[in-house]
Amino acid sequence: MKASRVAAVGLVAAAVVWIGSGYFLPHESNESTAAISSETAAEKPFRVAVIEGRVVPHSSRLVLSGRTLADKKVTVTARASGVITELRVKRGDHVKKGDVLAVLSDEARDAQVMQARSKLAQKAREREVRQMLIEKGSLPRINLLDLEAQEKAAEAALALVEAERARGQIVAPWSGIVNGVPAELGQTMSAAAPGGSGNEIANLISLDPILAVVEVTERRLSGVKVGSPAEIRLVTGEVAKGKIRYISKSASETTRTYRVDVEADNPDNRIPDGITVEVAVSLAPMPSTEVPRSALIFSASGDLGVRIVGTDNKVSFNKVTIAEDHQQTMWVDGIPDGARVIVQGQDFVREGQLVEAVPAADFKTARN
Repeated sequence: MKASRVAAVGLVAAAVVWIGSGYFLPHESNESTAAISSETAAEKPFRVAVIEGRVVPHSSRLVLSGRTLADKKVTVTARASGVITELRVKRGDHVKKGDVLAVLSDEARDAQVMQARSKLAQKAREREVRQMLIEKGSLPRINLLDLEAQEKAAEAALALVEAERARGQIVAPWSGIVNGVPAELGQTMSAAAPGGSGNEIANLISLDPILAVVEVTERRLSGVKVGSPAEIRLVTGEVAKGKIRYISKSASETTRTYRVDVEADNPDNRIPDGITVEVAVSLAPMPSTEVPRSALIFSASGDLGVRIVGTDNKVSFNKVTIAEDHQQTMWVDGIPDGARVIVQGQDFVREGQLVEAVPAADFKTARN
């Protein structure tokens, strides 16, 4: 019994010593650990990855949808009366300037030319004979002026009937492709009335060069210049190089856009008229900065921009405007040259916060 009592007293004494150690001996609690952690966090700024923004002249590309348009189109009509005796072209034919498309019946035009030539020869002979008599003094010199006027009138009459005879042959005004032949062999044609048009013979188009017509908004118009290079991409995947030939000076009343014509060589006529195209226009160089797409954020007020680290290592928001959109990067305007742009960690900091800026290359190395 005595031994058991001694053991019990020992156990009680040990328990008292253990309980008392919680009050008298130093120890770490959860609260103290959290306080130390917060103090350490407050002393160590948040680390962000930055790149140095460089402002350089950049020619962005403006991509627009449009359609192709033949450089020239014309409907060839009859300028004289007669029946079509020859029809020398068909749809799809290639013709050169001056080629005969159709021939009309004579309608006595040759006879009128012969008569006018005879009249001119007669007047010329009369002038020669009278001039000899005038030089001999047999006739007054004043008669010579009247004879010269009659000869000039005969020359004009001959030119008139020769032009009328030439109208019997319908010729191509320029080189191109016959897009349609409304006339038929044996069809009667009537001459065009003054201010009107005659019967249609053929429709011609010229596809070399070919035009790509697009519409540019008011905001983008200042960067588009005549002579600037452009790339034309067809829906078939074909690509052609061209340049801007014309910029409208008047906006469309409905869309408030401006017409722009892009000209491209088309020697083999492989690009047809009226096909849908995508035109990439190189705009005038503008000072811009290239940043990763992920660096762009929206501010609380809805402005698009980036967060940058100032010389005092504090974060600030910088509003930007997009100059060109690429798959991985963006060209933007509004970033000061040499600014440290946050590219990682920008979503976890706020304006005015003190941060540790680390170059993006070193940041990735440290993480790996």
